[in-house]
Amino acid sequence: MDQAAALLAFPQNPEDRLRLALRRLDAALSEQAAAVAQFRANLSDLRTAVGGLAGQVQNYRAALDDTASKVQHTHQAALELERTADRMATLA
Repeated sequence: MDQAAALLAFPQNPEDRLRLALRRLDAALSEQAAAVAQFRANLSDLRTAVGGLAGQVQNYRAALDDTASKVQHTHQAALELERTADRMATLA
């Protein structure tokens, strides 16, 4: 293969070089705009996911509070049963 054929021609005319540079700049700006749009979409998805997670954490906390209340009630009932058993043991 001819080595000259493997080289890319660079525009010699200043106007042509400017046009080429502007086309490349325009392409880069288009790619950047697409990347920013994708980034914003991802942020929106993340906001939705975090909002859902916050709701789940709130529900989990409510369930833990309910469980703690039930445990406290059960503990009090167990103490009362223990006192009743002690009284019954003294009567026997």
